[in-house]
Amino acid sequence: METASAKSVFFVLLLSLLSLHVFSLSFSPIDNYLIDCGSTVDATVDNRLFVSDSSCADSSYLLLASSSRSVQLSDRIYDSARFFDRPSRYVFKIRDQGTHMVRLHFHQFNSSKIDFDDAQFHVLVNNYVVLSNFSGGHQMSSPVVKEYLIWVDTEKLVLTFFPTKKSKFAFVNAIEVISAPKDLILDTAQFVNGDKVENFDRLTKQALEVIHRVNVGGVKVTPFNDTVWRTWVPDDQFFRSIDVSRRVYFGGRIKYQDGGASREVGPDNVYGTARVIASANASIPNVNMTWDFPVIDGYKYLIRLHFCDIASISLGLLYFNVYVNENLAYKDLDLSFVTGYALASPFYADFVVDGDHSGVLSVSVGPSNKSIEYAIDGILNGVEIMKMNKSMGILDGELCEGVILKSWPRTNISLWFAFLAAVCVLLSLSVFVTRKKRNEGKNSVAWSKLPMDVSEVNSSHGNQQMSGKL
Repeated sequence: METASAKSVFFVLLLSLLSLHVFSLSFSPIDNYLIDCGSTVDATVDNRLFVSDSSCADSSYLLLASSSRSVQLSDRIYDSARFFDRPSRYVFKIRDQGTHMVRLHFHQFNSSKIDFDDAQFHVLVNNYVVLSNFSGGHQMSSPVVKEYLIWVDTEKLVLTFFPTKKSKFAFVNAIEVISAPKDLILDTAQFVNGDKVENFDRLTKQALEVIHRVNVGGVKVTPFNDTVWRTWVPDDQFFRSIDVSRRVYFGGRIKYQDGGASREVGPDNVYGTARVIASANASIPNVNMTWDFPVIDGYKYLIRLHFCDIASISLGLLYFNVYVNENLAYKDLDLSFVTGYALASPFYADFVVDGDHSGVLSVSVGPSNKSIEYAIDGILNGVEIMKMNKSMGILDGELCEGVILKSWPRTNISLWFAFLAAVCVLLSLSVFVTRKKRNEGKNSVAWSKLPMDVSEVNSSHGNQQMSGKL
């Protein structure tokens, strides 16, 4: 049974106001690169300034003021793209070694000069193959954001674009490289293998691709309302137990605790909504809530489940089981106990599973033997599913870094253009972006900007043009 739509809207607005209240506590990353690729001007999106990758050619420093906050969303970063007709790379200086969030934005737009069906390319982040034979064809009717969590223990992060062949090209609209909060990915999860559950260690050293990030029972959460600028989608398309559950909304304060889930792990907007199973009488329902997520066979997956008891009227009343791929992953979960006996206090659990031939990964919660009559018998607030790299550093396709490198002659690879930037946060209000000046003339650059109006590209730029396309 669903609550009234008016009530839903009220709580959504309330959660939005709460997110504005906690803005002053937002995470401030040490490495924070936001690049508007191919544009000649900077763009502000969700109160973040994306810096043009060509506007600083004559200046070593750019001062970015970020003291004001806009409530309007913008897609200006998709008004332009930079494309590459040979292997090309961005190089980012890393000051905070550890896990980094890397987001790549792609969107084709109408052009009488460029055929995006000719886009086909690989993308490497350091030694990891994150995209293989990726295409910007007609299937991209709306922007696509690819998000990765990459462990970086060197002084630079290198992002490389490889066209699959000389007749193809690569492109990108915007890039984010951000040092992640230290508590975002912990080193140990629980590996669920049939009826066995055991530790899975060295998780932080894995490369991860975010496949699904879902706000259970709630509405879409945009980067503006997330302290690390994530997008959470509603769970409706994945949920298959509508008749046995109801949505709940919480208008109070989420009680984040030291050592527990932080706002960077999950925002108020996610922990403030949920789906629940509840006993309406002395009979405990013998049903589970289940979500099905499409995945690709041949990979391991990290499943992060978010819980917050915003539905119980008292402590010690909520017990339930958690299942992954129909295997028992957590028996008799007692949210009161794991949160130090506090209601509305968030908790998350990490599980690792193998993707199977079904192409579906299922998550279920339901009553346990300890469930109590006339109480809540199961709850879930959010789900994140991340693909883990295979051997040889592969996150997509079957080609490893070595095979991709051999696909282009070394003479072409030596012409890569290195985009080197450094970002420093001053008093949380100003950002200085330091960029290395080009050592070569513009005619040696192996990339090109692609504005919405392709006629704006100056044909005298030599190698900046893509032969046969303009």
